[in-house]
Amino acid sequence: MYDLPRKFHVGMMDRRSFEGPAPVTADNLPPWPSNSGIKKQHSVEYWLMASLLYGGNGNEDREAVRVSDPESAEAFFVPFFSSLSFNTHGHNMTDPETEVDRRLQVELLEFLQKSKYYQRSGGRDHVIPMTHPNAFRFLRQELNASILIVVDFGRYPKTMSSLSKDVVAPYVHVVDSFTDDDALDPYESRTTLLFFRGNTVRKDQGKIRIKLAKILSGIDDVHYEKSVATPKNIIMSTEGMRSSKFCLHPAGDTPSSCRLFDAIVSHCVPVIVSDKIELPYEDEIDYSEFSIFFSMKEALEPGYLVNQLRQFPKDRWVEMWKQLKNISHHFEFQYPPKKEDGVNMLWRQVKRKLPRAQLAIHRSRRLKVPDWWQRRR
Repeated sequence: MYDLPRKFHVGMMDRRSFEGPAPVTADNLPPWPSNSGIKKQHSVEYWLMASLLYGGNGNEDREAVRVSDPESAEAFFVPFFSSLSFNTHGHNMTDPETEVDRRLQVELLEFLQKSKYYQRSGGRDHVIPMTHPNAFRFLRQELNASILIVVDFGRYPKTMSSLSKDVVAPYVHVVDSFTDDDALDPYESRTTLLFFRGNTVRKDQGKIRIKLAKILSGIDDVHYEKSVATPKNIIMSTEGMRSSKFCLHPAGDTPSSCRLFDAIVSHCVPVIVSDKIELPYEDEIDYSEFSIFFSMKEALEPGYLVNQLRQFPKDRWVEMWKQLKNISHHFEFQYPPKKEDGVNMLWRQVKRKLPRAQLAIHRSRRLKVPDWWQRRR
């Protein structure tokens, strides 16, 4: 992991973090702010960095550890909080504050291009988190050879990002995890059939949210409400998900959204409406064991989705509820990291991308003239 100045990562969290000592270590790493609200959903970049700073106790089975000698490194992590930079430095391209974000991207790119190790691989063995759809929006194309950590490919052209080289991460959930979900009859204790609470005005595939609002309005045991993510509303969403059998997950501005992972840690069976969603860890986790999928066409057929949920067998729902309880720890992000949590799952995904990256590095060297041959000539 590169030692970058604080302005590239924790310095954006708050003023106290900006003015702290350098470099950042496990001893002076500031905690993720408890009042960050919706920004937390894009905080994978923080938890990945924190996991590499963590020294461990020597007994843990960890997927990635930081080495002091770069020559022995299998991959290089770039701790630039590109999502937090977007969220902190302006929200649209006409905001003058976005110049700060652009300048950080320029400085980072200049730094990497001077790095011996970035030059050696063309960046192919470098790992760069970009979980906000607009993260690194000015110079994203310049880093397309690297292993990118994304939440989906909704804002990425196929020529830049794909499942073959990049890693799909979950959003970090913003509702509290349901740690004492021990009802004797969980199906009957959840009195709402279907729950959705969120912004209904979205771009691209997310336009389906307005259409669903019309289809689902006026149904007694369906809660479909327009809402924005304030601290109070997040608490209300927590309560709503915990009292619902199914939680609706239509596309947002991109195919995925934080709502899916809020539902998972609330043990509310996700109802995923999308024609092209990519899901985290799908080579390890079978989402059909705890989620229900509908195409956009099916979801927009009046009455179809709700009728299917009403007919869904109770015993099958209970099995899905149990499976949600079994797998929800894979979507937790914490410090120190724990075995099989979100951070370790992501590092394992990165590890699986490295053979392809090494193959590309080796092939790129075929036509490169060795130094000894140039000296000979």
